[in-house]
Amino acid sequence: MDLEKIRKNAKKAIEEASNLEELKKARSDYLGRKGKLKKVFESFKDLTLEEKREIGPKANKLKEELSKMIEDKVDKFSESSSPNIDITKPGERVRGGHLHPLTRLEDEARHIFKSLNFSVVDGPEVESEYYNFDALNIPPGHPARDMWDTFWVNKQENSKKSFLLRTHTSPVQVRYMEEHKPPFQIIVPGRVFRYEATDASHEINFYQLEGLMVGEDVTFTNLKYVIEEFFNKLFSNDIEFRFRPSYFPFTEPSIEVDIKLPDDHPNGGEWLEVMGAGMVNKRVFDAAHYNPDEIQGFAFGAGIDRLAMVKYNIPDTRLFYSSDLRFIKQF
Repeated sequence: MDLEKIRKNAKKAIEEASNLEELKKARSDYLGRKGKLKKVFESFKDLTLEEKREIGPKANKLKEELSKMIEDKVDKFSESSSPNIDITKPGERVRGGHLHPLTRLEDEARHIFKSLNFSVVDGPEVESEYYNFDALNIPPGHPARDMWDTFWVNKQENSKKSFLLRTHTSPVQVRYMEEHKPPFQIIVPGRVFRYEATDASHEINFYQLEGLMVGEDVTFTNLKYVIEEFFNKLFSNDIEFRFRPSYFPFTEPSIEVDIKLPDDHPNGGEWLEVMGAGMVNKRVFDAAHYNPDEIQGFAFGAGIDRLAMVKYNIPDTRLFYSSDLRFIKQF
């Protein structure tokens, strides 16, 4: 066996390889399972002890030499195929993330109400019929149920065993009253669901912010103060308010709250409906096992999506759920 001849031929094949495929073939011809060096090692069984001692170290050394040559050639190919990098060129600016406008609006609302000593509470999105309707003075067959197009999970005769995707966050108010004694004041931000056609101002899921204040001496004046303070801080101290009579099953009397923003605001100069509110209906207190002759309270509810559209001048609510980063990066 002529190791020097193998070295010469292998070295030539490696040096003349012009690409990785040719280099791979050279590796296979000389170092592969059926390569020439493999045959040298397989022939050791026919050699004498003295021949093994002489040829063995030379064969191992040749194997290491050829392996190193191939590794170096691979590195050379890698360097030549890599793009030129100017290490003196400034790197690209790392772009920070952006909060979703609904998150920004909800965070700001939370901060405002916390400054007014409101606590933030949460509740289940899959709700029972009892808490979503019955406990809020909307019993089966009540025409007000048509106001909420409902996604039912299962519908049974027992309203406490019938489940749905909550149509508003008001059920959390009843749950909270069952476990807490007044006085207290809470807000309940969260996602709600309505089975309705989507358009520029409607989606099948959106976000609401409910509020509740209960105590012995809570009056409509307190409600008016809290609402005006919230919107003054959220938009501007230079806005007008209008309170119109309305109807909600869980409040009596009930009102709609309109605001008019300054003329320099994109949505300024016209009345905008932004919130429903009123004094808590006595039947809701009955469901929570409160004595309506001893306490009273007010509740309010606003759409976070609606408020964000007004604040950030967004024309279509579907943009909030489009997952378009070009939209998110504006905020």
